[in-house]
Amino acid sequence: MAYHFPRCQVIPLPDQQVSIQIDGVERTRWHGSPQSTRPFFYPFIGPSGSCLTRMGHPGAPNHDHHKSIWFAHNKVLGIDFWSDTTVARVRQKEWLVYEDGDEQAVLATRLGWFDGHDPAELVDQILIAIVRPGPNGETFFEVQTTFHPKSDKLEFQQTNFGFFAVRVAKNLSEHFGGGRLTNSEGLIGEKSADGKPNIFGKAARWMDYSGSVPGDKTEGITYFDHPSNPGYPASWHVREDGWMCASPCMQNPLETTKAAPLKLRYLLHAHAGPLNVERATEIARQFATWPTYDVIKGTKPHRQYELSIVQSNRQ
Repeated sequence: MAYHFPRCQVIPLPDQQVSIQIDGVERTRWHGSPQSTRPFFYPFIGPSGSCLTRMGHPGAPNHDHHKSIWFAHNKVLGIDFWSDTTVARVRQKEWLVYEDGDEQAVLATRLGWFDGHDPAELVDQILIAIVRPGPNGETFFEVQTTFHPKSDKLEFQQTNFGFFAVRVAKNLSEHFGGGRLTNSEGLIGEKSADGKPNIFGKAARWMDYSGSVPGDKTEGITYFDHPSNPGYPASWHVREDGWMCASPCMQNPLETTKAAPLKLRYLLHAHAGPLNVERATEIARQFATWPTYDVIKGTKPHRQYELSIVQSNRQ
């Protein structure tokens, strides 16, 4: 019997990298090497084939910890898991699930948050990344993650920096590329005309960064918060230099416990053309209905772990 090649595939590569492809073309890649201070996704490819994210800040070498798309937090029991200047590290401990399919590809992995002094981790993080094809080469990239503390409870302290961070390509940024930053509430730009904060620090259901890409085209990334996240809609840490991050700890700390671990969900949409507000609003509505997954012990032959739908969420 001929093998059926699914549209969406997870392709393991050397050095703990994983290519996630649709129709044989890479849409994003996971970098889990211990040589990095923390794992990350790069590139994130737009519909025309141009990368919509970048590694590092275009003008500031002290921002090399900005690794395209990644999870981090700079105040965990007072420990900085954000910058590259401390000994704290996030490490991939093992991959759990690689799942191909015609509708989506899934990578699930287990990460440990280590303070750099004690060999035991503070937090065990389960990360599930789901990549789905959109129309005309667009990509929907969802992350579902759970933070399990090793102690009975652990506090992620109040800060702008965390958890799910996106550094867009230079050409998309307001300052370097003339791009446009827009939120779900209709605000445009990090600052207002008089230099006061505009989008920065404001609550929003989603955030969009769009700008020019090669070939005289416009593309962008819309970043969606999920209604199940604590404090939804999140306050946003955004910058005109090409940076956006939903910041659920901006106003208050968050606690994760063994009995009730912290769960977060986000969606990135790599879209063609400038932001379409009506479409983004509809995608946000649909995102709220998408299934929630968990990783369980395998029930099928040759599978140590597998995905299980915890809640369908479909309306």
